[in-house]
Amino acid sequence: MPVITVTLIEGYEADARQRLSERLTDATRSVIKAPADVVTIMINEVSAGNYMRGRVSRQPGPAHADQVQIVRDYLSAMENRDLQRAGGFLSADFRMTFPGGVVFSEVDQLIAWAGDRYQSVVKTYQRFDECVGSDDMTVYCYGTLSGVWPDGTAFSGVRFIDRFTIADGLLLDQQVWNDLAEVRDV
Repeated sequence: MPVITVTLIEGYEADARQRLSERLTDATRSVIKAPADVVTIMINEVSAGNYMRGRVSRQPGPAHADQVQIVRDYLSAMENRDLQRAGGFLSADFRMTFPGGVVFSEVDQLIAWAGDRYQSVVKTYQRFDECVGSDDMTVYCYGTLSGVWPDGTAFSGVRFIDRFTIADGLLLDQQVWNDLAEVRDV
């Protein structure tokens, strides 16, 4: 029964403390074979006045935004064709790569290219996975696609995986894998 104790300066929102506890639980379980419900995380908070490093009182550093929520918000904006909002999630050198090695740097390029492939597409998510890098975060989302082909015929149940790299709250890249071509040729 692992017990992890963390001391933080007061000031982090409940969401940040919750995500920290979840990540610590997952990290512990990646090393120790233990069910999640036996991993105990305790967060102790101290006031900034009672925290000093290098003879200087410190304030809490900023918490990262929820990286999965950034991806969800971007994909929602894309699905709703709110391209201005979607563009706000992208870094200046953003690149998205689709099956066949097709690469875009702007969302309107993707919309123009997709026009010949389908009328509409909706993603149903099965799960999101996060991987922490030294300077960035990778988020994978898995699920199925449904929508309408250019001829008006509906499709559904098409597998997809999207991989996003995120740094400083912005999407650096998106890698897309799906079975649209295989389903369309059937």
